[in-house]
Amino acid sequence: MKRRQFLQGAGAATLAAGAMASGAAHAAPEYKWKMVTTWPKNFPGLGTGANYLAKLIGEMTNGRVQVKVYGAKELVGALEIFDAVSRGTAEMGHGAAYYWKGKSIAAQFFAAVPFGLTAQEMNSWLYHGGGMELWEELYAKFGLVPGAAGSTGVQMGGWFNKEINSLDDVKGLKMRMPGLGGEVLKRAGGTPVLLPGGEIFPALQSGAIDASEWVGPYNDLAFGLYKAAKYYYYPGWHEPGTTLESFINKDAFEALPKDLQVAVRNAIRVANQDMLADFTAKNNRALEQLVTEHGVQLRKFPDDVLKKLKTLSDEVVAEEAAKDPMAQKVYDSFVKFRDQATAWHAVSEQAYMNARSLK
Repeated sequence: MKRRQFLQGAGAATLAAGAMASGAAHAAPEYKWKMVTTWPKNFPGLGTGANYLAKLIGEMTNGRVQVKVYGAKELVGALEIFDAVSRGTAEMGHGAAYYWKGKSIAAQFFAAVPFGLTAQEMNSWLYHGGGMELWEELYAKFGLVPGAAGSTGVQMGGWFNKEINSLDDVKGLKMRMPGLGGEVLKRAGGTPVLLPGGEIFPALQSGAIDASEWVGPYNDLAFGLYKAAKYYYYPGWHEPGTTLESFINKDAFEALPKDLQVAVRNAIRVANQDMLADFTAKNNRALEQLVTEHGVQLRKFPDDVLKKLKTLSDEVVAEEAAKDPMAQKVYDSFVKFRDQATAWHAVSEQAYMNARSLK
């Protein structure tokens, strides 16, 4: 009898201790992080994607890690977040890797490459083709741990106040376009301008720039870009599957216990998939609104323009990669995977899309 009472008492004590431990986990976070972003606060798709990631981290760590999100200029400027996280001013950043080409030419390959990988192909390269290992190697030099935290899918070609009928129409054009796409624009005779999202509308409206790409219908409608430009071109040859990123200060990440490191990495991976689904669900409705309600003139780039841009892109991307050993290493991996994906999709995704469009 005494032994039974002892065991019952020990069991009750164990349950009580477990309940206290669980309650302690909910009582207060063990780690309070700041996330700085390149996006305006709560901006649809991109800004809300950062919010969703912060929420996921809190839920998947049972409240042990809490992340407060800061929009562009709330804590640091939109294009200052890389340095802010690198030096530990904030623990996390949310942006796009092509903004950091001034830090490393190789960074651009982890966001978008003209005529490069689609969102599905980018995820495959990163997760199963060696891309993530290269990304981690690159960012380790800056004390950062990177992760793919979303994708816009294929973007739009941009907003213009004149029709683009030939490559001559690009000459002299001052256009907001980051990354490798901007380098191709320069080769075509245009002038690329790097602006954070929040500065695009006033620059386009005032004539400071002649044209701008941003993302796609969902985001472009939210920014009201239809009020500043007349023609809306597709496809987004320069950004066929733009990957968004979340990077973490390496010291802050390594200070987490292993279980929390795993939870944070998985939260980023879930957010990556969710953003693409969100854009896929909302872009077409937004495009319909732009055309039917706001009178936007939807235009496809002429095939000969796209062919010439493809030729220029192949030249520019190869030349950019050759400037830096790490960029060349990433480029070689990227191109090898692109060729494999292209061959497979010719008899799978592309073949099916062609069949589905038959009349």
